[in-house]
Amino acid sequence: MYSSVPQNAQPIRVMLVDDQRLVRGGLSMLVNSQPDLQVVMEADDGLAAIDVFDRMVSEGQAPQVILMDVRMPHCDGLEAARRILERDTQREVSEDERVRIIMLTTFDIDEYVYSAVRAGASGFLLKDTPPEQLLEAIRTVHRGDAVIAPSATRRLLEQMIPVLDSPDPAAPVTESVVPAAESVQATPPAAGPEIPKATFIPADSTSFEPVADYPHRELIEQLSPREFEVLGLIARGLSNAEITRELVLSEATVKTHVSHVLAKLGARDRVQAVIMAYEAGIAQ
Repeated sequence: MYSSVPQNAQPIRVMLVDDQRLVRGGLSMLVNSQPDLQVVMEADDGLAAIDVFDRMVSEGQAPQVILMDVRMPHCDGLEAARRILERDTQREVSEDERVRIIMLTTFDIDEYVYSAVRAGASGFLLKDTPPEQLLEAIRTVHRGDAVIAPSATRRLLEQMIPVLDSPDPAAPVTESVVPAAESVQATPPAAGPEIPKATFIPADSTSFEPVADYPHRELIEQLSPREFEVLGLIARGLSNAEITRELVLSEATVKTHVSHVLAKLGARDRVQAVIMAYEAGIAQ
C-alpha cells in the first residue's frame, strides 16, 4: 500500500528514534511496507541515537533518513539531531548518502519548529500526519528537499521575518499552506515580482561597491549573479520547474544552479537556503 515508486529501487535506509516502543513498532511496520524504504536501526533516546549512528557510519551502513522524536529522556531529539548532523558534515560521501532528519512530535509548539530547522533538520511533522504523507516525506528529504507540517509553516515564516534588518517593510505572508508531503520550497511567502538585487552586489560583479554588512555576506557574495537570482526565486517559493519557466532555462541547468547555491551557502537543503535568504534580507 501507499507505494508509488519502482519495485527495483534501492531501499532508502531509515532509522527510527523514539522512546516509546509502540511508536517505533508502528513506524517500522509502516516504513517496511514500502519496497523502496527499509528500517535499518532503532534507538530509544537521543544519546543512543548518536551512538548507533556512529557505529553504523563505522560499518559503512549509515542511515540516509532518521525519524526523530523531539521529546526524549537523557538527550532530546533536537540536540541529538544537531550532534548527528555535525558528525555527518565530516563524512566524505555523496549527497545521496547524507543523512536527513525529520523531527516528529505530538506537540505543535513554535519553539520546536524553529529549533528543528536551526538544528539542520530537513523536516518537522506531527505524529498525526497521514501515513502516505509521512512516507512521501521520507522520500522528499532524501532527494534533498524539506518538509514542514502545514500547521507550522506560517508560524515558522513569522518567526523568520523579525530577524531581518532591513528598512523596507516585509511583504505580507501568504495565507496558503501546502501538504506536509510537499517540499518546503512551495511554502515561503511571495516577495513580489522583483528580486531586490540592490541588497548586495555579487563578488564577481565588475561594478562591485562595498555595502553595509548583513548576515551571511561572505557566503552570499560567492554566488554568481545568476545563482543569486536563483536563490531569490527559491526564497519566493518557486520549484525547479517554476524557476525554469521564470528564467527560461532548461531544468537541468536550474538543478545545477540550485546545487551550486546550496554548496556555496553550506546549506543542507532548500529550507536552510531560504532561512539564510530571509536573514540576509534577500527575501522579504
